[in-house]
Amino acid sequence: MIDTLFKSGVKGVPDFLTRLRNKEVWYNQKEGLFYFGPDARGDIDLINIETGQGEGRISSRTLKQIKPNSGVRTVIDAALVRFQLSDPDPVIRAGALETLERNSDASQLAPLRASIQTETDPNLKSRKERLEGLLTISFGQTTEERIEAISRFEGDVAIDVRAALNPLLTTSLEVAKSLPLNKNVARRVYVNAPLPFDVAYNMLVSAGFAPAIVEREQRDKALIAHIKDAHVAGIALSSLNTEAARDDAYYKLSQLGKVAPFVTQAQKEKLLQEHVFYEVYAEPDAKVTEQALKTLNSINNSVGVNQFIDLVLDALSLGSIYFLAAIGLAITFGVMRVINMAHGEFIMMGAYTGYVVQQVITNYTLSIIVALPVAFAVTFAAGVLMERLVIRHLMHRPLETLLATFGISIALQQLAKNIFGTQAVPLTAPAWLDGSLIINDIVSISYIRIAIFVLAVIFLGLLLYILNKTRLGLEVRAVTQNPSMASSMGINPDKINMLTFGLGSGIAGIAGVAIGLFAQVTSEVGSNYIVQSFMTVVVGGVGSIWGALAGAGMIGSLQKVIEWFNPSNTLAAQTYMIIFVIIFIQFRPRGIIALKGRAAGD
Repeated sequence: MIDTLFKSGVKGVPDFLTRLRNKEVWYNQKEGLFYFGPDARGDIDLINIETGQGEGRISSRTLKQIKPNSGVRTVIDAALVRFQLSDPDPVIRAGALETLERNSDASQLAPLRASIQTETDPNLKSRKERLEGLLTISFGQTTEERIEAISRFEGDVAIDVRAALNPLLTTSLEVAKSLPLNKNVARRVYVNAPLPFDVAYNMLVSAGFAPAIVEREQRDKALIAHIKDAHVAGIALSSLNTEAARDDAYYKLSQLGKVAPFVTQAQKEKLLQEHVFYEVYAEPDAKVTEQALKTLNSINNSVGVNQFIDLVLDALSLGSIYFLAAIGLAITFGVMRVINMAHGEFIMMGAYTGYVVQQVITNYTLSIIVALPVAFAVTFAAGVLMERLVIRHLMHRPLETLLATFGISIALQQLAKNIFGTQAVPLTAPAWLDGSLIINDIVSISYIRIAIFVLAVIFLGLLLYILNKTRLGLEVRAVTQNPSMASSMGINPDKINMLTFGLGSGIAGIAGVAIGLFAQVTSEVGSNYIVQSFMTVVVGGVGSIWGALAGAGMIGSLQKVIEWFNPSNTLAAQTYMIIFVIIFIQFRPRGIIALKGRAAGD
C-alpha cells in the first residue's frame, strides 16, 4: 500500500504517511472513510483528508484508530525519506540524508539520484553524490556503473567506503569435483595449507561426496551389537585388544553390509585429492570484485599514510607537553648544575593554581587566561624562595642538592594533600577546546593538544628572545658558559642563579596549567612527568633550549612509536625509553646539542 501511495504522485501523500506514522489516522466504520485526528481519547476534532476541512468533534469510541506497528513505521520512515530528499526545507533534506546514511536499500537509489539534480545546497549536494556512489556499489543495475562508482572512491579512507566494499569481497569456502566456471572464485584452497585435514574431509561429508567418519564410540557400539559366539565378523573377542584390530573387525562388518561404510586414512586422502576446495566471493560479478580489490588496496595504502600522519601528530603533541615540562629543568641545570627533583612539584603547583583561579573566576576561558600568568608568578616566587633558602647553600654539592630537592618534593606533595585532599580536582578546559580537529576517519587531534602545542611554540619563541635579545639572556648565557669569567665581567652569578631558578620554576607552573587541562590534577600529577623531563634534558643536551626541543621531540616520538606497536602496555613504553636513553648517552653523552665553551667540559 505504501509503495502504491508513493508511486501515485499525489501531493498529500507525505502528510498522510506522516500522520499515519504518528497514529493520527482514524477510520469511521459506518461511513467507510478515513479522517485525520489527534492521537488522543475522548472527543476529538476530525479533519477531512481530501478537503482539509474540519468535520467537528466526535467521540473516539465510535472510531477505529489506525496504529501501525514498529515494522510498518519503519517502512513509512523509509518511504518518507524519498519525499524529504526534495523538500524545500534544507533542514528536512539534511535529516532525510542522515537517515539514508544510516540505513538505505535499493529502492531509495532512484529518488536519491533524482534529488541530486535539483539540490541547491553545495554541501548537501556533495553528500548526496557521495551517498549515491555508495548505494550504486551495492545496488547498481549494470556492471559498468558499479565499477565506475567503486573507482570513484580510490584512496578514500572513510569507514563508510570500506563498509560498502567489504561485503563484496567476503568469501565462503566450498568444495566440488572441479573448479566451477559459473562462480566468482577468489582463490583455490589446499588441504593442510592452510585447510586442516579433518575440516576438509567433514566438508566432503556435508556435501555428500564422502561417507561420514565413524567415531570410536560408534565403532565400539557396532562391534558390541554384532558379537556372536564370542566372535565379531569371524574375529575372536580376545584378539580385539588393539585399536587396529577393532578397526579391522569393523571394516569386515562394513564389507558384509551390516554397518555404515568404514573409511580408512588412505581412502580419505584419495577422496580429498579427487576434489577441489576453493573460496568464492559473495559478489557474483568478477569485474566488480576485481575493481573492489584494486580500490581497497589503494585505500589500505592511504590508510597507512594517514596512520603515519596521525602518529606524527600524536608525537608532536606529546613532545610539546614534554618540552613545556622539561624546558625549565634544562635552563636550571644548564646554569646552576642543580638536579632539581622537586621540578615535578612546581608542575603540580601550577595545576593547582589553575584550579584555585577557576574557583574564583567561573568563566573557563577567562580563568585559563588569568591562570597562566598567576601560575607563573606563584611558581616563580616558590622557585626563588627555594633557591634562596636551600639551593644556593648547596651549590657545587650535587649529592646533597639531590637529596634536599627530593625531600622538598615529598614535603610539597604532602602539603598539597593536606590542602586539596587526595582526590583529583577538576581543571576544566573552555568549551571551545572540547572535541577534536577531525581531518578524516583516521587523522584527528584534540583541540586541547593543539592549544598546548601552540603554547609550547609561543614559549619557545619567548625564551629564544629573552636569551638572545635581552640583557638577562646575555648574562644567563655568560654564566652558563663560564661563571668565573662572567663574574669578573661584573655579572652577579648569584642573582642570575636566583632568577634562572625562578624562571625555570615559573615555566613548570605554566606547564602544570596546560597538563591539568587533560590530566587529573592530584598531588602526583608532576611526578608523572619528572622522569620524561629528565630524559628530555639528558637526550637533548643540558642547558640548551634547542636541545630540550630536540629531546622532547625524540622522546615523544619514541614513546608513541612503542605504544603504536603495543598500545595496551604503556609501562613497556616507559621501560623501552629508559633503555634507549641509556644506550643513547653511551654514544652521545652530552646529548643531541651539547653546550659550547668551558662549561661543556664541566
